[in-house]
Amino acid sequence: MDKENNLKLYNEVRIVPETAKKPIQGGRLKGMTDINPMWRIKVLTEQFGPCGVGWYYDIVDKRIEQGGNDELVAFVDINLYVKIGQEWSKPISGTGGSSFVTKESRGLYTSDECFKMALTDAISVSCKALGIGADVYFEKDRSKYDNPTSEPSGNQKQKPKGGEVKFYCSDCGVEVNQAVHSFSTKKFGRCLCMNCQKKAK
Repeated sequence: MDKENNLKLYNEVRIVPETAKKPIQGGRLKGMTDINPMWRIKVLTEQFGPCGVGWYYDIVDKRIEQGGNDELVAFVDINLYVKIGQEWSKPISGTGGSSFVTKESRGLYTSDECFKMALTDAISVSCKALGIGADVYFEKDRSKYDNPTSEPSGNQKQKPKGGEVKFYCSDCGVEVNQAVHSFSTKKFGRCLCMNCQKKAK
């Protein structure tokens, strides 16, 4: 199995430019990173061709489900298809959600864009399976299976008991200082040690 060839697409689409990233300031996702949805469309078009020619999606299901506190949530299920050479992929499924009726301080708020936003979310989920924007998810998405005591990977920042923030190369995992982290993040879009920066040039 050719691992390098298998990772070719992943490595081409994993880095998100700073101009397409925005920190999430509030809510349950505070501290994580939001990715501009048009950047994903651009990446799909760059890699496979225009929508409807080199890639497309089918909406499998749209539904409204009851949430808590009289709130309603919209969900959209899609299948994304991409064309590599002359062959279409199997369906790449994605489910997205967005609030339809939200309970706010002034009462209930109804969104007339909930299905559009849920569709955008579903596309992002399918894109994630292709590795699009992987570096953002790899750093930020901590699952219940992650071991917090294990050695950090990627450019995760860890704050030990002494309060010092540490940075790690996203490719090899070696610890780097603040200056190297800042330079490489600005130049390469991710934290790289000096050796990995040379390889990335």
